[in-house]
Amino acid sequence: MVVYLSQKQVDPVCGMSVDPGSARFKTVYKGKIYYFCSRRCLEEFEKNPEHYLTHGPSGMPE
Repeated sequence: MVVYLSQKQVDPVCGMSVDPGSARFKTVYKGKIYYFCSRRCLEEFEKNPEHYLTHGPSGMPE
């Protein structure tokens, strides 16, 4: 029997650990799924995804 455990993902905006199995907020960008801890982080990412993918997480958006 093989058991697959979901691996935690990192919210690209704030850097928090996110469980893909229970994440409420996610989006697809350039064919990859990104998971977010909150709607606020998702909205910030969608404003400028390249910024977060280039510079990495920068903490909770204000």
